[in-house]
Amino acid sequence: MTKVFILSSLSLVFVGLYGVLTRKNIVKILIALNIIETGINMLLVAFGYIEGGLTPILQSDLSIANLDKMVDPVPQALVLTSIVIGLGTTAFALALAIRYKNTHNSNLITATDEEG
Repeated sequence: MTKVFILSSLSLVFVGLYGVLTRKNIVKILIALNIIETGINMLLVAFGYIEGGLTPILQSDLSIANLDKMVDPVPQALVLTSIVIGLGTTAFALALAIRYKNTHNSNLITATDEEG
């Protein structure tokens, strides 16, 4: 099951990278960057997962004896932090793109990408 998550997260990263490299529209580039971020977050969670693992809550001597079978909570905490930071930077980048369009009368946001 972990291999499925790793393969899907890597495919998201490559799809996002393709979107960043081939698009001219700044909004589409920001969406592609968010797709890359989602893929990396999935990859971090997949690396921290243990098949049949236990929740990392120490309640008794029995749970302390099974420390090697517990799922690592650090990647999950890093992903939660990454989601919050990604939301803030995306909102800031969109605000900058709108400000740039309004001040320079640019079609960078509304330009259509050429297909093919």
